[in-house]
Amino acid sequence: MANSLHCDIVSVKEAIYSGSVQMLIARSVGGDVGILPGHAPLLTQLHPGAVRVIKEGGVEEMFYVSGGMLEVQPHVVTILADTAVRAENIDEAAAVEARNAAMAALQNQKSEMDTGAALAALAESAAQLRTLQKLKNRA
Repeated sequence: MANSLHCDIVSVKEAIYSGSVQMLIARSVGGDVGILPGHAPLLTQLHPGAVRVIKEGGVEEMFYVSGGMLEVQPHVVTILADTAVRAENIDEAAAVEARNAAMAALQNQKSEMDTGAALAALAESAAQLRTLQKLKNRA
């Protein structure tokens, strides 16, 4: 069994990462999953949040995905996401502003549609801020 597998992280706009990894950790709808070489084939939906990639030599990179799909094949793991960015490229001020705007929208809700959009925005901004916090704790 090989000690690495190929990983692709792709957003709607661009390929964010492509390379060899020893392990990938992501938050799926069923809980956190760790993917190692030799993992059984898997297809699962991802929650918004951090994706950690551990490369050769234990070097770790962190990404943020807004959700999407994770597919594991015998030698390849692929993440397809609407939005995917390197964690260090997240704009913390914009995420805080989005969280505050979503909270204000929830307090001033006028319809169920407003509530749903505000809750989605709040969840995404909270996931971005959690990813940034993980990145800061790692440093």
